[in-house]
Amino acid sequence: MSQLFLIVSAILGGTGVMLGAFAAHGLKSKLSDDLLSAFETGVTYQFYHALALFALAFWLKQSYSVWFVASGYLWLAGVILFSGSLYALALTGIKWFGPITPIGGLLFIVGWLSLLVGAVKSGAGS
Repeated sequence: MSQLFLIVSAILGGTGVMLGAFAAHGLKSKLSDDLLSAFETGVTYQFYHALALFALAFWLKQSYSVWFVASGYLWLAGVILFSGSLYALALTGIKWFGPITPIGGLLFIVGWLSLLVGAVKSGAGS
């Protein structure tokens, strides 16, 4: 599981750099400020969770927990739904992508709560 999360982290981080550069150089003159901001928010949250997965991959080598694994999968699903819906909304202008975004946000939150439960149950702070 650790290796999978490390690979996914690398993919999310690398594509985050590419998408950020695409927004800054390719989309800046083509999108409204609101749509560009939405796209950039997607990139930001993708990066946050790429870094979280990176740390989680290393933590799993020290302390395995189904709660930690659930966190990783929830964050990945969150990136797909949250960031993906913002990218789709910004690039297509199709408004029905908007309601998908909060579902991804909820998955992020549940992923962080899962990490908390795993940390408490494993005594990660001691």
